[in-house]
Amino acid sequence: MIEEKILVATTNSGKFKEIKSFLSDLPVSMYSLKQAQIDKSFPEQGHTFLENARGKSLFYSEEWDGLTLGEDSGLEIDYLHGAPGVLSARFSGPQATDEKNIQKVLKLLQDVPYENRKARFVASMVLSQKGKIIKEIQEFAPGTITFEKKGHSGFGYDPIFYYPPLQKTFAQLSSEEKNAVSHRGRALRKLKEFLHQY
Repeated sequence: MIEEKILVATTNSGKFKEIKSFLSDLPVSMYSLKQAQIDKSFPEQGHTFLENARGKSLFYSEEWDGLTLGEDSGLEIDYLHGAPGVLSARFSGPQATDEKNIQKVLKLLQDVPYENRKARFVASMVLSQKGKIIKEIQEFAPGTITFEKKGHSGFGYDPIFYYPPLQKTFAQLSSEEKNAVSHRGRALRKLKEFLHQY
């Protein structure tokens, strides 16, 4: 069996680590943009996660011989009309960090009661090769925004994203627990099934 090389079109080390560990038992070797020494950057201008994932995948597939996985994901909060949305990573401005983004969300929801704090994580994945889309996947994880940070695992908005079925935030889950229920975990399971057949 020939080992497939997959470029994961992300500069987010947390995302790369999650994706790589999830697909570790497949005969694939995975490379981040940094490892592949690709320093071109894709200008994210899509209005949806899927548009951005598609754009990234196609853009970087022209720089790479194997398969290219474009992924875009983030948080949508009902009370904020779907924000942070595609701006999830840079919600607090040009110098955004996970901490600043979290503080901005908590501030915007300061006096909002629990029942109005519904949110969902969205993950879009697009697999392509040399400018041709092979597979598109979109998955979701519903939850609620907490009033304060809880837990130390994960990254991004995980410490304020409460997942009711497990009665914990994503940052309170082990990586195995999180992968079993998260938006990215659900999308990666579908991707894994597809790659098995592919």
